[in-house]
Amino acid sequence: MFRDTTDSMTKTIIISLGGSIVAPNKPDKEFLKEFRDTFFSIIESDSSKKFVFIVGGGGPARQYQKIYRKICGSGAEQDQQDWIGIAATRLNAELIRGIFVPYCKDAVVTNPYEAEKISGRVLVAAGWKPGFSTDNDAVILAEKFNSDTVINLSNISQIYTEDPKINPNAEAIDQISWEDFKKMVGDTWEPGKNVPFDPVATQKAAEMHCTVITAAGKNLENTRALLEGRNFIGTVIGPD
Repeated sequence: MFRDTTDSMTKTIIISLGGSIVAPNKPDKEFLKEFRDTFFSIIESDSSKKFVFIVGGGGPARQYQKIYRKICGSGAEQDQQDWIGIAATRLNAELIRGIFVPYCKDAVVTNPYEAEKISGRVLVAAGWKPGFSTDNDAVILAEKFNSDTVINLSNISQIYTEDPKINPNAEAIDQISWEDFKKMVGDTWEPGKNVPFDPVATQKAAEMHCTVITAAGKNLENTRALLEGRNFIGTVIGPD
C-alpha cells in the first residue's frame, strides 16, 4: 500500500493505458463506460488535473501478430509485427478519444514528439513507429509535458518477484529501483513482449529519473485513490 505525495498529481498526468484492459479480446464495453465515468467525475471535481492517455493494442494486436507469424514463418519481419500492433493501438485510441468527448478536443497523437498542447482536459495518444512501445511513448510524453511520473494501468495489480502463475510463492513488490527492475525485464524490445514496462521505456525512464507506478487498471477505486494521493495498491518503480 502506498500514499503518493508527488506534485505531478496536480499537473498533467500521464497514463499508459494497457490494451489488455481496453480490449482483452474485443473492446470491454462495461469497463470502458465505468472508466469514462470515473475520469469524468475526477475531471469535474478537480480543475487542476489534465490527463494524457497512451493506449496499447491489447488482444487484437497479439492475435493479428500471431497470425502474421504463423503465415510467414521465418520470413516474418519484426517491423511489420510492430506496424500491426501500432494499427491496433490507433484503433483503441480512437475509441478512447471518442468516449472522452467533450473533454478531448485534439486528434489522437501518433508521434509523441509532436504533442504540443492539450486543448481540453484529455489528450489521447497511440503507437508511434516500429521499435517503440506505447510505454516508451508514455515516457516521451511525460518529458514533453514536464511530468515526473507515469501511471501504468494494466491487468496486473503489482509486479512480482516471479510469475505468480508459475510460482505461487512469488512475492508482490511494493517498490523497486530502476537498476533492479532492468535486471527483470532485460534490455531488448520485442513486438508483443509481455513485461510490466518495456525495456526501452525502462532505460529512458531511468535516465530521466522518472517514477513509474503500476496498478490494476480495472480496479477503478484503487486508481481514484492513487490519483487523489490516498493509499493504493501497486508497485512504484524508481527513481534510483
